[in-house]
Amino acid sequence: MSRITILGAGLSGLVAGLLLARDGHDVTLLERDPEPVPDSPERAWEDWSRDGVVQFRQAHYLQPRGREVLEQELPDVLEQLAAAGAVRFDVLSVMPPSIADRGPRPGDERFTTLTARRPVLEQVLGRAAESQPRLDVRRGVVATGLVTSKYDGIPHVTGVKTDRDEELDGDLVIDAMGRRSPLPGWLADIAGAPVYEESEDSGFVYYTRFFRASTAGMPQFRSAPVTPIGSFSILILLSDNDTWSVTLHASAGDRPLKRMREPDRWDAVMAACPLHAQWIDGEPISEVLPMGGIVDRYRRVVVDDQPPITGVALLADAWACTNPSLGRGITLGLLHARHLRDVARCVHDDPREFAAAWDTITEKHLTPWYRDTVMQDRARLGEIEALRHGVAPPPPDPLRAALAVAAMYDPDLFRIFLENRCCLTPLDDVLARPGIADRALEGAREREVRPTPGPDRAQLLALLS
Repeated sequence: MSRITILGAGLSGLVAGLLLARDGHDVTLLERDPEPVPDSPERAWEDWSRDGVVQFRQAHYLQPRGREVLEQELPDVLEQLAAAGAVRFDVLSVMPPSIADRGPRPGDERFTTLTARRPVLEQVLGRAAESQPRLDVRRGVVATGLVTSKYDGIPHVTGVKTDRDEELDGDLVIDAMGRRSPLPGWLADIAGAPVYEESEDSGFVYYTRFFRASTAGMPQFRSAPVTPIGSFSILILLSDNDTWSVTLHASAGDRPLKRMREPDRWDAVMAACPLHAQWIDGEPISEVLPMGGIVDRYRRVVVDDQPPITGVALLADAWACTNPSLGRGITLGLLHARHLRDVARCVHDDPREFAAAWDTITEKHLTPWYRDTVMQDRARLGEIEALRHGVAPPPPDPLRAALAVAAMYDPDLFRIFLENRCCLTPLDDVLARPGIADRALEGAREREVRPTPGPDRAQLLALLS
């Protein structure tokens, strides 16, 4: 295939466009938001309006696996990201003090990332896309529907209709329009049956605030970046140019905690957490930014090994999206984009073959991450709901629970635990390695993870009253 249309110039759409164009395809990238890419990272944060991306100024993070993709596939973009002020962060630096052996291990470099605020990431990628031959980025153009014909007896997408009364012909249409993409509805109308979908509310709500370092410098981690504290959790993410984000997230059904949207209440909760209070010592550069209504959703176009429609591929959040507290969204989108480039490289002319190959690759390499994320979310939400209602929490998975405990004392198990957290290896795969399960169970014997200090339920409600 040589002519490809991508719908959506978010992070995944931009990376897919760059990879495909550099592989020799002629790519047209349509983005509904009209504003041009700003000329600097700071203007991107201050002024860039991206109404089509509701989470544009929420907390974002590039996992080490995402850094690895950029380093291998788009090293020039990674260099531009560093020049824009992205922070280099070694996840091993938050190794708990309970681990005595803190010496390096071969391969420790895989736990390092380079990350930035979402507007800065997108500004760097947007500028790179604008200078890329064979990639035409058209902002302010809205896709309104699909053009189809028949191939081998089933509908086949041959192009896109736009709000400018034009039809863009092509060999493949890629849906990178994110969580709220209308394309699955278009496919259902054309194929006469809905796209397979699993969907449920994640059950979480977020309250995020961004800070810039004061003259005292950057705070230091005294706890893990993601820390459960009773019926809420704290997420700390480093960003570019001496900035960081702090997110309090809790059950969306916990009405008293909705007062976290008030800055003074938000500050009071953070100040009551002794291992995290230092993170509010900087200069606030945002209000408290609430975000709720987050859906866990998974879609699959191929049903019973047969595609009901060809010529289209769902990418990243348009394929599957989850609660963002584990910080996997950007990285999984980059992985998905690389796999898309590889499938397009190997499958040229047969739409059915492409649809089958894309489904197989996605199911093998991406779906396990979706399932793992949802399972971890459900376990945490179950703990929160039990604490809210004063009942015993549901029993955790014994092996996963053992690894979480043993990793706080064993430096090698800690790295294995991080492999999952950093999107390097699904947890089921690392636990299946010879001897790991037994080592985790033995390491957890007669040990437990002490709760992170912070307000209990009664104290939390008092802080928010």
